[in-house]
Order: sequence, then structure tokens, then C-alpha cells
Amino acid sequence: MKVSDFDFELPEAQIAQAPLAERSAARLLVVDGAAGAWRDARVRDLPSLLREGDLLVLNDTRVIPARLHGRKDSGGKVEVLLERLLNEREGIFHVRASKSPRAGARLLLEGGIVLDMVGREDALFRLKLIEGGETLLAALEAHGHMPLPPYIERADTAADRTRYQTVFADRPGAVAAPTAGLHFDEDLLAAIRARGVETARVTLHVGAGTFQPVRGEDLSQHHMHAEWVEVSAATVEAIRATRARGGRVVAIGTTAVRALESAAAASPSGALEPFAGDTRLFITPGRRFRVVDALFTNFHLPRSTLLMLVCAFGGHETVMGAYRHAVAAGYRFFSYGDAMFLTPAEGGGKAA
Repeated sequence: MKVSDFDFELPEAQIAQAPLAERSAARLLVVDGAAGAWRDARVRDLPSLLREGDLLVLNDTRVIPARLHGRKDSGGKVEVLLERLLNEREGIFHVRASKSPRAGARLLLEGGIVLDMVGREDALFRLKLIEGGETLLAALEAHGHMPLPPYIERADTAADRTRYQTVFADRPGAVAAPTAGLHFDEDLLAAIRARGVETARVTLHVGAGTFQPVRGEDLSQHHMHAEWVEVSAATVEAIRATRARGGRVVAIGTTAVRALESAAAASPSGALEPFAGDTRLFITPGRRFRVVDALFTNFHLPRSTLLMLVCAFGGHETVMGAYRHAVAAGYRFFSYGDAMFLTPAEGGGKAA
């Protein structure tokens, strides 16, 4: 397939710029991949779509306030955005400036934070904390801005510290939210538990590369950015128990899908095993899913790797048709937008 097969027209007015007052008040498009059909619902209806014995898998990554503004020691304005932490004092950053900082340059940032430019890593920069906090993470937590996506055309506010974060966020490391999880509040989680549905957790620290479109037409030439994943032994055991009782594994978000499928792909036997490490897994139509039986996800950017993953799961024709319906019906798109509950296309679910 070509990248242009994953394009669609979206009116700018349907790109959500702020969250709804209530997390679970969003609309939900329920898509039956096998039947190639869909219907309109609400996120609050999710418990009725689940079955006793199902397992919801949540990504518990926590978004770091990863953006800082300031100036270079030479005087020019600069903005930095963390891509990933390397250790307590160093990280890989995106740097926006009129001229790239040289090795050894110092960046004088908000809150008295001073970062030293250690070196380049392709288009990114390795920066080290010199002043402004005991650790880089502590400095960012104290003075950083929430890294809202580039399509949200406003500055972050204090409210984004809470709303651009899931209620089950626990492990800091992401610079973009696992946005499907933003729809869950305590009442919805309680209703899901009352349905006889269990939950388990994985961690995938989402990088800023998640917003990058695939460039060029040939999918085979695209190289995914690395993201850190952990799938624990407890989660593997919860999935095995779900299988034994005939339940489904329901991934909350594409990041949960990539975490689980990366763990299975890393296993020599192909069976799901505990896993911790980087993943560059790129899921496109034609791939068989080894772990995931249903998917709850937001609506994604045109030509993006995330849309390709969703099409791989639900079927290209069905998913693109559902997207066209969502546009026509006025659904809100992207991080603060509405959601989709998707069951797999015929032959597109879990591999035998």
C-alpha cells in the first residue's frame, strides 16, 4: 500500500483544541471490522460493549512537562522539547532556534535551568542539566510546559497539567499522552469493573515522533522512532488468565497495542513474554495481531503510522469509511477529540 491510501480531508474546525468538561462525555464510533459497519455512541457506553471476563490493557506512562523556553548563551531565542530521558541529568531533545547551538553551548532556560549542548544525535540534540535542579526530570516537573501537540494552536494552561494526563498515569517518561486513556475517569473505570472486566497495565513512553507523518509513498522505507516499552510478568499472566476464561484482550490505545505486540514479536516462540526495551515496531495492513482482540482509540492524523495500525486491525476499507463518516458527522479529532471502539476485520485479529 501507499502512504496516500491513508489520507483524508479534515476541516480544521474539527481538530479539538481543548478537552470536554467531562472525560467520558466524548462521542464514540463503534466499528465492527468483520462486518464493515459502524454506529454512533458515547464513551460512557463502553461498559456495554465489554463482556464479563474481558481484560482492558492501559498504558500507565506519565507525560513530563517537557517543553522549555529561553535563550542561547549567544543571545538567540530557543525552545527545547525533551524526546526521551537518558539518565538523571541528560536527555535527547528537539531544539528550535534560528541557528542550531554548537557543541559546548549553554541554553539558559526558564526557572534558572541551564542545559549544556553535549552533541548531536541525527536531527536531535543531547543536552545535559548543569543548573536548575537535582535531576533533569525534577527541573522539568518544576518549570516545564506540557508538550501539547503541534495541531493544538494555543499555549498550554494549568488545566493541561491534569487533562493532558490519564487518571492512571504513574511512570514518568512520555512527551505525548496516550490519548485514548484521556477518556477514562474513575466513574467509567468503576462501571467497567462492575461489568466483570479486569484491567492490566503496560508502559510505553510516547515520543514526539508519534505526530510525524510518513514521508514518501513507500511504507517499507519508513523508519520508526524508538520508544521505551515494558510489559510485566503480571500483565502477561493476566492475559494468559483472560485467554483461559475465554475473555478478550482490549487495548486502550495504539500505544498499548504496540507494547503488547512488540513483546510478542520479541519472544523467540512468538508467545507473549515479559519484555522491557526499545521498540520500533511499525504495524501496517497485512500484519497478524498476536495478542489484541479489540481496540479503543482516538482518531489519528492523516498519513500517520497510528492510522496505519488502526487500518491493519480493522481493515483499510472499513476504517477509512468510518473516518469519512466521522468527518461528515462532526466528530472531534486527535488528542482531545472523540474515540472509536474497534473489533478486528475478518482474519485481522489475533493470530492462531
